[in-house]
Amino acid sequence: MGLEIDIEVKQDVLCIRLSGELDHHTAGVLRNRITEAMDTHKILHLVMNLEKLSFMDSSGLGVILGRYKQIKLNQGEMVVCAISPPVKRLFEMSGLFKIVRLESSEKFALERLGVA
Repeated sequence: MGLEIDIEVKQDVLCIRLSGELDHHTAGVLRNRITEAMDTHKILHLVMNLEKLSFMDSSGLGVILGRYKQIKLNQGEMVVCAISPPVKRLFEMSGLFKIVRLESSEKFALERLGVA
């Protein structure tokens, strides 16, 4: 199926909307796109909208954890929102929700970070 990546910058927040499958075939592409956007713009926070992400494996978890560490180095925050049930289960099993905040919608995630 592949992965579609939509990236938008709102002030100092990088908004990433994913649809499709995030696996070992697509993880590198996502990592590169995020790194490129963070290098180009002054990014403090990261919002990942996973509403249309139907599948994710451990490679996807690795990309997310790596970006979390990158954001934390700059004293920023990562928020995941609108997560699909199968991906939410993977986050719960991996313990990622202990470090990454979950919001019900992108709107709430942006409000939490002070971007209306």
